Amino acid sequence: MKIYTAILFCATHLISRSGLGKSSEIIDLPEDQIPFYFSNYPDEAQDCLESPSCAYKYLNAVPGIVHAGRDVCWGYEEGCHLEPKSYSHPKCDDDHKGWVKSKEEQIETFYKQGDFGFVKNVRNSFSLLCEPTFQEDSSLECSDSMTFCRARNIMIDFTDLEKRTKPVMYDTDVLKAGQIGGHCKLLKDNFKKAVGPMGSLQSWTPEIQNFVELNTRPLEPNSGLCDQVVTRPTIIMKIDATVSYYHHFCDFVNLYMSLHVNSTSNMKNPFSKDVNIMIWRTYEYQSNFGVAFRAFTNHRLLSLNDFSGKKVCFKNAVFPLLPRMIFGLYYNTPLIWGCRNSGLFHAFSKFMLHRLKIKARPVPTLSKLNVTFISRQTRYRKVLNEDILLQELRKNQDLNVIKADFTWSTPFAKQLEVIQNTDILIGMHGAGLTHLLFLPDWAAVFELYNCEDEHCYADLARLRGVKYITWEKPDKLEEKGADPSMNGSHAKHTNYIFDVKEFVRLVRRGIKHVKAEVNKLRGGAGHDEL
Repeated sequence: MKIYTAILFCATHLISRSGLGKSSEIIDLPEDQIPFYFSNYPDEAQDCLESPSCAYKYLNAVPGIVHAGRDVCWGYEEGCHLEPKSYSHPKCDDDHKGWVKSKEEQIETFYKQGDFGFVKNVRNSFSLLCEPTFQEDSSLECSDSMTFCRARNIMIDFTDLEKRTKPVMYDTDVLKAGQIGGHCKLLKDNFKKAVGPMGSLQSWTPEIQNFVELNTRPLEPNSGLCDQVVTRPTIIMKIDATVSYYHHFCDFVNLYMSLHVNSTSNMKNPFSKDVNIMIWRTYEYQSNFGVAFRAFTNHRLLSLNDFSGKKVCFKNAVFPLLPRMIFGLYYNTPLIWGCRNSGLFHAFSKFMLHRLKIKARPVPTLSKLNVTFISRQTRYRKVLNEDILLQELRKNQDLNVIKADFTWSTPFAKQLEVIQNTDILIGMHGAGLTHLLFLPDWAAVFELYNCEDEHCYADLARLRGVKYITWEKPDKLEEKGADPSMNGSHAKHTNYIFDVKEFVRLVRRGIKHVKAEVNKLRGGAGHDEL
C-alpha cells in the first residue's frame, strides 16, 4: 500500500521541480511565508543555498531556513503542532463556556476546528479508493466523506451534457455510473467507508460514487477513451453564490486550504499558478470578486461548457474542499468560545493580498488612525443617520474618517486597498463585513448591529484574529421602515437610527484596542487614548 500511495503522491504534483535560480518567479509567496515553504522542501532550500542566483537566501527571513537553522512548519506536518515553530499561535484568553475541561483542550479544539489542525485532520483521513498496480495506471484517493479527492489518469464522460435542456449549477446528477473511471483496482470497502452526504456543496460523493474500473489506461496512446486529454493539473470546483462576498469567499478560503491538503513531501511548489481551474457548472461565471482567482491560476477559468459532449481524460485532477461541508470551515464551523487568531486565516489573508499585489501597510505611528465606514446601498439595513455619526467622528482630529460606497462598479482590488489601509472598519451586518479578512493584524471591526445573527461575523473576526465590537444596548437604536411583508419588524429587513453617544463610545473601544496592538508591534509604551 505504501508503494502505491507514493506513486499517487508523486503523480499528483502540481508542477515539476524547478531550479531556484529564478525562484521568485516560482514560489510567489509573502516573504514571511517563504521559510515555511523551504522548511517543507529542504531539497529546494539546498538548491537555493547552492545557487548564486537564488534571491531568497539574501532575504532576512530565509538564511536560517536554507541551512536548516530555522525549524518552522505550517501546523499540519508530521511532528508539528502548536509549538513556537508553528505558523499558528491561537489565543484563548476567554472562557470556553463548558465545551472542554481545560485551557489546553480549549486551544486544541480551536486549532482543530478553525486552524491548520483542520487541514491536518483532512490529510490524516485520506484513503485509497482505486489502487494502481503500475505508475502508468490510474489512481483515486479521498478524505472522509469525500470532501476532498485527488486522482490521476482518469476519464470523465461529459457527452450527456449536450442533451441537457437546462443549465447546470448545483445539480447532483451530472455524471452517471461509469461516466468517471480509471485503470486501477477499486477498493470497495474503502469506497463505502468514504461515501459522504449527497448535497451538491457538501461532498464529491454525487460525482465520485460513479467511479468504475476501466479495462484500458485512459491516457495510453490509441486507448480510444479520450476525445480530449488535459495534461495540465486541473482543480475542479463546485462554488457557492458568486454575488455574495461572504459566500464566494468561502470558496476561496477552502481552495487555499486545499493547496495545503494536497501538498506532499514529494511535491514541488503546491502553490503554483500553472494549473487549470474548472468550475462545475454551465452557467457563465460572473462575479465582481472574480479577480480573486488570479491568486490561484494564470489561466482562464474553465467550465463544464468547455468539455460538453466529450470524453475527457485528466492527467492530474484535484477535487477540493467544498464551501458547505458539514462541520466545514468558515461556513459551518462549530467554533469553540473564547479563542481567536487562526494561523490558517492569517496565512490566507497575507497570501491573497500578496498574490493580488495589494501593498501591505506598515505598522502605523498612531499619529492618525484610519476609520472606514461601509455605507450600504441596499433597501434594508441602512444606517439612516450615518452622516451624523460620521460627522461626530470627524470632530476628532486624530481620526481620518472615510465613507466607503463600495458598489459593483468599484474594482475589488481597489476595495482591498482601502481595507488594507483601515484601522477600524465599521458597517452593518452584511456581506461587506467579509472585508475584515483583509484588515491589518492590529485592526478592529465594529459590526454596528448584528441583526440577531450574532455569530456570523463575530466568528469570522475571531478566525482572522481582529478585534470584534458590536452594538450592546438595544434601547439606544431605533428601527424604521420595516419590510411590511415580514409581518412586523425583522432585524434584517428594516433600517436603523443609532444613538450618537453610544456609537462614539464603542468606536473609542476600537481605538483603544488598535493603539494597544500597535504599541505592542512597535515595542513602545502606551499613549493616551485618542
